[in-house]
Formats: sequence, structure tokens, C-alpha cells
Amino acid sequence: MKIAVVGATGMVGNVMLQVLAEQKLEMSELILAASPRSVGKTLEFNNENITVVSVEDALSASPDIVIFSAGGRLSREMAPQFAAMGSTVIDNSSAWRMDEKVPLIVPEINAGILTAEDKIIANPNCSTIQMVVALNKLHEAYKIDRLVISTYQSVTGTGVKAVEQLMAERKNGSAENGVYPHPIDMNCLPHGGDFLVNGYTTEEMKLVHETRKIFNDYTLRISSTVVRVPVLGGHSEAVNVSFHQPFDMKDVMQLLANSPGVTIQDDPLNNAYPMPLFAEGMDDVFVGRIRRDESHVNALNMWIVSDNLRKGAATNAVQIAEYISSNSFI
Repeated sequence: MKIAVVGATGMVGNVMLQVLAEQKLEMSELILAASPRSVGKTLEFNNENITVVSVEDALSASPDIVIFSAGGRLSREMAPQFAAMGSTVIDNSSAWRMDEKVPLIVPEINAGILTAEDKIIANPNCSTIQMVVALNKLHEAYKIDRLVISTYQSVTGTGVKAVEQLMAERKNGSAENGVYPHPIDMNCLPHGGDFLVNGYTTEEMKLVHETRKIFNDYTLRISSTVVRVPVLGGHSEAVNVSFHQPFDMKDVMQLLANSPGVTIQDDPLNNAYPMPLFAEGMDDVFVGRIRRDESHVNALNMWIVSDNLRKGAATNAVQIAEYISSNSFI
């Protein structure tokens, strides 16, 4: 099995290689592709130096699975070309997520809808992934009515230039040519993505539309606020969830404990709760501060944290590749 990673030299691409090495997905060849300025560079994978090639050369190599993490424009252009020659594309951009013909997949939830005919598969937004992993079993049991979400998102979600801005501000007090409209160090920006005519941002509306699609439930009422914070290790979310059905807190805890990919950290009297500092480098979704909402019937509050570069991007994509491989969809 040939696997190609397009965007291998980027921040998510580097993590993708780490996850591929850890998961030991069987492959006969790994093809690393990137933009023209990176062609010819070498990247280490399993103690082997692999030369980065162009996307066109990767296409000519006829890979079985292609993982894209190189932006929406390139995905829209090249993903159909790979799919037309028989490759299965797993795309990490927003290019295909809301396409009705393209499945939006979180393996713990809806990998079962995939078939061998699905040649382009969308990887959801990082904030969406960690939230739906935590909520899936609860939604199955009690049916979610409404979600009110506030995110506290790492600068790594914006990319390497955002990390450079944060570190320059931390070192020098300011940064030239920053990607944010304001300083990020010692600050919080209620601004993720681009503002839309409804006053929300693109990042906020992704949480709305992607959650509905993944759960295949378009009756869900969802309101979100995205905040960028001076953190490197992962995204955090305060989620208030209202259900149609009443629930028992012991049952809630049991459902979460049995949810694949979820680790409960909920012992606040001993200062145990999820934090991005300790989620960094981990694949699990960490859930804590689980408590009944005393102001609203059938509602509870949760604090959800995960490494946005791993489960929020690379790990989820590799898990999709593993599912495709194990079910002989290639």
C-alpha cells in the first residue's frame, strides 16, 4: 500500500508523520509532497530520509491513500485528480467538509458510513472533532437539543506564523508582520477565522454545520463563540449541552467512561481537570468539570480539551486511513 502525505513539511504534516510512525500503518511506500519551495528537502521517517517531491510527482506515483494537509485551494484542485485515478483522499482542509457527496468522518462515530466508492473523505475541524467525540454517547442516550460552546483555541490552530508571533511577543514584547490583528501574548482574541454577515466567524459556523453533519441530525440548535488564546498545547472548550431526555449523572459518567477516545479527568477537589498543557502530544479527548446545569432542566456543563494537531487533525486522518485499509476499500 502506497501512502502519500501532501503538505508534509507543514505543522500538521510533521505531526502526521509522527502519528504514522507510532500507529505503524502497514505501507510499501511513503510519498511526501509539498509546495515547490520545499521540493528536494528531506524529512526523516522511521530512521529513513525521504526526499520531498512535488504534488504532481505524487500524483504520478499512484498512491492508494493520499492525506492532504496543504490548504483548501490545493485540495479543491488536486483531490479530484487523485480520486479520478483511484486514490482515496483524506482531506484535512475545509474544502470538502460541507459537500453533500463527501463524508465527514470521525472514526469513533461514523466510519461505518464509508464505502469503497468514497474517494474523497473530509477530516472535520479540530474543535468539532474533540467535541463530538466527547458528546457522541450522550447524544445516543439522551438526544441533544442545544449546544452552547465557547472555545479557547491554541495558536497552533492558525499555523506556524501564529506560533512565531506569540513567541516573538513573549521574547521581545512585540512582533512584526503578525498574523493576528492584535497582540496574542497576554491577551485573548474573540476572533477565529473571518467574520460573516451574521456576526459569527467562519470558525464558529464550522462547529454548527460540521456537528450537525457528523451526527446526521440537522435539528440540533448550536451557538458558538471562538476565542484564540496564547497557548501551544491544544484547544479547550466550555460546552453547555441540553438534552431532550432527562439524565442521571452517574449514567453520564459511565457513558463517558465507555466512550472510545475519551479520558475523564474530573476530580476538582484535588485540582484534577483537563488542561492543554498536559493534553499536548496525546491522542485522547480529555473531559472534566462535568456538572449538572442548575439553571436549566436536562442540561449539563463540560470542559473538553484535546491536542488540536493530533486528534484534531493528524490522528483522526490516520485513523480514517486505518479504517479504509482494514476494510479493503483500496
